[in-house]
Amino acid sequence: QFLRVTKQYLPHVAHLCLISTFLEDGIRMWFQWSEQRDYIDGTWNCGYFLASIFVFLNLFGQLSGCILVLSRNFVQYACFGLFGIIALQTIAYSILWDLKFLMR
Repeated sequence: QFLRVTKQYLPHVAHLCLISTFLEDGIRMWFQWSEQRDYIDGTWNCGYFLASIFVFLNLFGQLSGCILVLSRNFVQYACFGLFGIIALQTIAYSILWDLKFLMR
């Protein structure tokens, strides 16, 4: 009986659980825009403009990927985009060599 009632909602809840990290990170980037921009600028010495573009691409990529997955439109492309964001963050935030972070 319970499964019949919740059957139509469970796929949405499952997708939300799978993309929750990207959703949280995108929202956090929105509220910590200047801190993220300053960190990228300080790490890469690329200037505020390029750092702002990086943060915007990161934020837009994560939130748009989440929206596409939740709406079940272009899910495969959204997943590829989110994977690209992971690769981009790995390089930009220099976490490729942080073994403790990668193991976590």
